[in-house]
Amino acid sequence: MSATTLRRIAPVFATTDVARALAHYERLGFEVESYDNADYYGYACRDGIEIHLTRVDQLDGRTTTSCAYLWVDDAAALHDEWAVAGVSGRLHPPEPTAYGLNEGAHVDPDGNLIRFGSPPLPPRALR
Repeated sequence: MSATTLRRIAPVFATTDVARALAHYERLGFEVESYDNADYYGYACRDGIEIHLTRVDQLDGRTTTSCAYLWVDDAAALHDEWAVAGVSGRLHPPEPTAYGLNEGAHVDPDGNLIRFGSPPLPPRALR
């Protein structure tokens, strides 16, 4: 038995420009805030989840290893919402997996990866 209960976790994504990263996540539907109006740390929050953003001097988006997995109600709906936002980076549509989820992905301009997935939705009833 552990001595304490874990309450939540937030990935910390690296960026070379916190203001740019905050604007990116705001366009994806997150509420954003910089830490004490500083240019070195910020937060992106949505539906009770958080992503923290921290400035680094150098970053190679091709080798960034920061990532997070986001469980959602409907991966296709989230993909469509983010596609309309027209942000930079890469957005991959959800596909069925061998383990029973529909999964997609978004890679932000700094190379941080958010994989997102949902259980398959039931087929729509014919009318």
